[in-house]
Amino acid sequence: MAVVGGGAAGTAAAVGAAQAGARTALFESFGCLGGAATMKSVTTYCGLYTEAEDSRQAVFGVAEQLLAELRAIGGVVEKVRFRGVAALHDPEAVKLCLDTVAERAGVDVFFHSTITDATREGDQVVSARVHDHNGTTTVTATTWVDGSGECDLAAFAGASTRYGTHGAVEAGTLGVRIGGVPADLTLSHEDLIQAVRAAKLNGDPLLDQEDSLMARLPLSGDIGIFIVDAEYNALRARSISDAEKYAREKAWAYLAACRTMPGWQSAYLSVTGPVLGTRESRHVNAAYQLTAEDITSGRRFEDVVALGAWAMEYHETAGAPSIWTQVKDKDTYDIPLRTLISADTPNLYAAGRAADGDKYAGGSLRVMGTALATGHAAGVAAALHAAAGDPVPAHEVQRELQKQDARLPG
Repeated sequence: MAVVGGGAAGTAAAVGAAQAGARTALFESFGCLGGAATMKSVTTYCGLYTEAEDSRQAVFGVAEQLLAELRAIGGVVEKVRFRGVAALHDPEAVKLCLDTVAERAGVDVFFHSTITDATREGDQVVSARVHDHNGTTTVTATTWVDGSGECDLAAFAGASTRYGTHGAVEAGTLGVRIGGVPADLTLSHEDLIQAVRAAKLNGDPLLDQEDSLMARLPLSGDIGIFIVDAEYNALRARSISDAEKYAREKAWAYLAACRTMPGWQSAYLSVTGPVLGTRESRHVNAAYQLTAEDITSGRRFEDVVALGAWAMEYHETAGAPSIWTQVKDKDTYDIPLRTLISADTPNLYAAGRAADGDKYAGGSLRVMGTALATGHAAGVAAALHAAAGDPVPAHEVQRELQKQDARLPG
């Protein structure tokens, strides 16, 4: 079987599939695994823990393998509470640890490999075209997982997809890491707000958002900050190119404002991105679309294969506060297998932000901790499907996930 995309969803899918006995190839266009965690400076794994006062870990399996590797090298701080509860990580540590997890499982990883086209016969994906610097190669597989974020495989194969949801698309953010801030300095949101407001009063037209998550990374000591928003079409080179340039200019403007804060005089940009953090683009239209009501009501599904724990965090426009709607009882919600299976292409599974949620449910499904869970489930389902020659019942997927320590309810 084949997996497209080496972010949280794609890597978890490939590892889960390989552990289930499938010969598994993973194709990633960048030079490392991790996706947003490594290439977009998203330094928080959201969705791994419940948000209750007595927070507990909700996602295990491949996610726990990654956490164990990160713990061993001091690359993660767990249960960091800001608006929600997350694992704060160092991107360089994630690169190393995901390489280890994938290699141990026996995944055949191909970096610098971009999907350019795909072919279907009837209702099945049969092949994809993969481009590297030596040209283009045709890859065949029995089953497929689209963990590409942009849902490229599904779209190129002619599966039913959509851009955005209900006519809306979430705004993106350029992840920024700032160095040069003294290690013993307490980070102050009030200082940040006042600094940005002063810069705006002085006429800086680039600044809009006044506050952001600020957190010190465990190994580098950099400050991770998510204050540079942009709106763009993530599928169009012209649109995203303009947005990348605008966001980098905006990052420098925010740095200038930050340097006016006490103790930040020597601050500098350590990393921007390297690429914009897209929250939403294409999704697969699945056999079942998870809804906001499913999440707020705590609906349970017989075919549950993953758990979500992050609030529905929806970024409607750049620079505006996000809409934040809690999971019922600040606990977990069920993600059914049907949400990960294409509605019209039964050998195609989707995970991460390519999975199918309505406008607000998608704002929870997309985060990286939950993507580790949906990816793991999609990979196991695809592996068992490949072995059997047909889709297998949900209880067989659940059984294999439990063998792989996914710790599903019941």
